[in-house]
Amino acid sequence: MVYKTMNLFQRIYHFYADGFRGMTVGRTLWIVIIIKLVVMFAVIRLFFMPDILGGYDNDTERAEAVREHLSQINNRINIKIKTI
Repeated sequence: MVYKTMNLFQRIYHFYADGFRGMTVGRTLWIVIIIKLVVMFAVIRLFFMPDILGGYDNDTERAEAVREHLSQINNRINIKIKTI
């Protein structure tokens, strides 16, 4: 294949495509890595990132809930700073 006539993106694509095509063990390792990442992010999202704002009907209600929550946090921080 003549790489001089291709633009930069085509040369980069063919470089990686030829590299992955020639892999044997590396391809299996990449598949294992991708599966682990997908499972890990799915579990983290499922258990540690609950949909807190899902109970609101529209964006205005969500924004008001976030604003209220942030102002409560700000008030707690200010109270702690004043007592120190």
